[in-house]
This record gives sequence, structure tokens and C-alpha cells, in this order.
Amino acid sequence: MEESEQRRGDLEEYAFVLDYLPTGKSFSVKSEPLTQLIGESKFTLLEAVPKSSEIKIEERLYIGKGTRDKIALIKGRLAYENLTEGSKNELPNAIAKIIMGNEARFIEFFNTASSLNIRMHSLELLPGIGKKHLAAILDAREEKPFESFSDMEKRVTMLQNPVKLLTDRIIIELKGESRFYILTKPPQQQRY
Repeated sequence: MEESEQRRGDLEEYAFVLDYLPTGKSFSVKSEPLTQLIGESKFTLLEAVPKSSEIKIEERLYIGKGTRDKIALIKGRLAYENLTEGSKNELPNAIAKIIMGNEARFIEFFNTASSLNIRMHSLELLPGIGKKHLAAILDAREEKPFESFSDMEKRVTMLQNPVKLLTDRIIIELKGESRFYILTKPPQQQRY
């Protein structure tokens, strides 16, 4: 399979708007409107040129290969540090919205997550999950797979707000502060 074919599977179809910059970046040579987005499937941070100013924060947009209603051009991936302050502030809300909208996918993560190596389980990468929480989650899912976040919270009483745990982990991964990328696409490597 060619690299371009492999990469097509990595492309986001939908994204949520984090910020809209009507005149673009202040240091940019070309003054064009920009929007910063987070992809729905792999949490890819993107910068795009909108077709019009009718872009709203938290709006879900189609950004796939087909005809796009509101996005003219995807300029490329963004690193976390290149997000505007507005985007950084909106990021936790957008991630939580994506998680809640895809609850079955993330429940499946809790139901199937496995060990990374002899000493660490992938669930331990979630902030706030230590050995006791891990044991409680594994025992509960062994009895019966989790069906929803509320089911999880009922059956693992010491676990609080799985959506927040996932959101915090995704932000850590987007910042590039991890050796392991279990929920996001790894950041692009810097080329020198």
C-alpha cells in the first residue's frame, strides 16, 4: 500500500471549531481568516481557512475530502503550543463534547485496554488512575463489560468522572508530554 493511501485513513472527517481569527494571525504576511480545529476521530489539531465568517466556536464541521460547506482549505496540523489562548481555553470543552458524542468508542477503550509492558497498564496513563483504581476497573470489567460512563461510575465507586480523566489524558498527549499515545495521533516530528 502506498504511503498516500495509508495516510488517507489518518485524515479527519469532522472537526470542532476551537477559535476563529477573522483577520488571521497578527504576525502573518497575508491577512486571511483562519480557524483552529480539533479532529473528531484522532484529536488532530488543525488550522483551516473558512469559506465565510459564519463559523461558531464549538461548531462541528465536515472537513473530509468531499464537498465542504464552511471550510475552503485545511492548511495543516498544528502543535499545541501554536494554538491561540482562545483555542487552549476551548480545548477541554471540545474534547469532552467529542468523548460524550462517541461514548461507545471510549467505553470500548475501558473494556479492552491492556498492559503496555510488564510494569504498566494503559489505563494507568489516565491521570488519577493508580494501582487501586486499576484493580477496581479490571475486576468490574471482568464481571461484565461496561455499558456506559454512568454504568462505570456506579460499578467502580472510587472512579470519578471518566470523561474528565480521558480529557486530561488527551490534553497531555496533545501537548507532547508523553512517551505513549493511546488516544491521539502522535505529534509531528520536528524536521531540522
